[in-house]
Amino acid sequence: MSPEVITLVILSAAVLLLLSDRLRPDLVALLVMLSLGLSGVLTVQEAFSGFSRSAVITILSIFILAEGLQRAGLAERMGGWLLRLAGDSEPWLVVTVTLGGALLSLFMNNIAAASLLLPAVMGAARKTGVSSSRLLIPMAFGTILGGMATLFTTTNIVSSGLLRDRGLAGYGVLDFAPLGAPLVLAGVAYLALVGRRLLPQNASLQTRERRSQSPAELARVYQLKERLIRARIPAGSPLAGKLISQSCLRENYRLNVIAIERLGGEVLPVSSQTPLQPQDVLLLSGRPEDFANQALQPVFTILPDAGGPELVKAESDVLVEAVLAPRSALIGKTLHEVHFREKFQMSVIAIWRSGRPIRTHLWDAALQFGDALLLLGPRQRVPTLLLGPELIVLNSELEPAPVRREKVWLALLVMVVTLAAAALNQAAVGEIMLAGALAMVLLGLLSMDDAYRAIDWKTIFIIAGMLPLGVAVSKVGLAAAAGQAAVSLVGGAGPQALLAALVLLTLLLSQVINGAAVAALIVPLAIDSALRLGADPRSMTMGVALAASLTFLTPLGHAVNLLVMGPGGYKMRDYLRIGLPLTTLLALLLVLLLPLAWPL
Repeated sequence: MSPEVITLVILSAAVLLLLSDRLRPDLVALLVMLSLGLSGVLTVQEAFSGFSRSAVITILSIFILAEGLQRAGLAERMGGWLLRLAGDSEPWLVVTVTLGGALLSLFMNNIAAASLLLPAVMGAARKTGVSSSRLLIPMAFGTILGGMATLFTTTNIVSSGLLRDRGLAGYGVLDFAPLGAPLVLAGVAYLALVGRRLLPQNASLQTRERRSQSPAELARVYQLKERLIRARIPAGSPLAGKLISQSCLRENYRLNVIAIERLGGEVLPVSSQTPLQPQDVLLLSGRPEDFANQALQPVFTILPDAGGPELVKAESDVLVEAVLAPRSALIGKTLHEVHFREKFQMSVIAIWRSGRPIRTHLWDAALQFGDALLLLGPRQRVPTLLLGPELIVLNSELEPAPVRREKVWLALLVMVVTLAAAALNQAAVGEIMLAGALAMVLLGLLSMDDAYRAIDWKTIFIIAGMLPLGVAVSKVGLAAAAGQAAVSLVGGAGPQALLAALVLLTLLLSQVINGAAVAALIVPLAIDSALRLGADPRSMTMGVALAASLTFLTPLGHAVNLLVMGPGGYKMRDYLRIGLPLTTLLALLLVLLLPLAWPL
């Protein structure tokens, strides 16, 4: 087969795999890179060139810089200041959390900004009595909007790198602001005036009651009463003297031990090696039919209600609600595989997923990004959860120790100097951003291990794997052929019509495919079609880059949408109802305003 046909086959297969979600997008990207190299379409150097691109180094550095800001406590302080400004007014809360998300995403990646604001917004919702479902979508959309006004968004960085690959000037740090800033303001105005009225009005009883963090309220929210029992181990029980791992309660009866109360009021941390004694009271989760098993009668004696206020029996214990962090190692694994109870010293009582609670047979359920976990365990374990990378704790009253003021200002100084240097030297953005990231480490704001953990390697591999596809599409002439076809179809109506067609294609693909991958596919087409029509390829690429950020229609469009889906109790239709008018508005403004800021 000719190189053109091979490249077209690889391109088609990649798009189909990304749309079908049969394989992880990072795996698809690596397969694309490998296929282009083995088939001879690209040389070895070209196939692996994605890992040496300035765009990849820039994105990697932003993850580290954002982590430095987070560990210094700057982002949390900014979030707290913004939320205090809003007071108790729901309209102002919507505006403030939207602007807060947009502001943070100007100098850190969107998902990091959303992760930092999430606990603060949940706390504000509880304190003001405003449902979290009225605030979390505005916060998520705000972080996406803010990324449109700066270079430091993945799609914008990738688009700038693709321009440089074609011998054209890339974008500077401030090049997106003249067009991105009006789009951000329009988005905030829409959410405050129109979108706020489309937000779920206390979407369900469960979502409404999630504002409270008392044990009784959480028990009702997660509908625990019918799934939990307290049972006493009598003298002569076959459980007496055995370890939990030897009890076979899970294997034989499908029951899970959540907590153990010992005589005297002591509540024991539960692990597989915890011994059971006569008169111990077990808090067990299971289905009603599992509790009714006649074989359990000699094993323990069921006690009265366990799903109400008595769920937490000791002052030393606490109920914690947390969501999986974006780069959590728990995603895709079961509680059994990660030894959750042994690792965190906390028991998972229930999981909130897609607007409903899952309360039984949790041990073998694979965790998904966006899941909220209801945890029970010792209060002293909470700081470990707060400082760890796996979970984002939603309880506002559980706050980490205050950070030192000098660290805040030092982190801010590093970020400001880095951004200023990058703005003044556009040709060396990658090197400057990496220098800033290393400065965070050298100044002790985070360790190298922290830096490695901060990087979203999935994103890095998607970008590094998909960028060679853009090289191949241009090298074999597919981009030129597609550009000629695009010009033939809509070029007669002028450059603005071509821009509109590219914007529409890009935003549709971005709802289901990673934005960086979409940019790698569409930007070469935009460059070639612009050159054939006599338009400015940088202007056309700007339109594609910003359109790739219009990911408001589904929770799959962007990771921040998934992050808030569980805590906000949202359903797919909520995103479409609020996001469709916003996407339509911003797409129209993009097509109309771009020629003013970036003449075609």
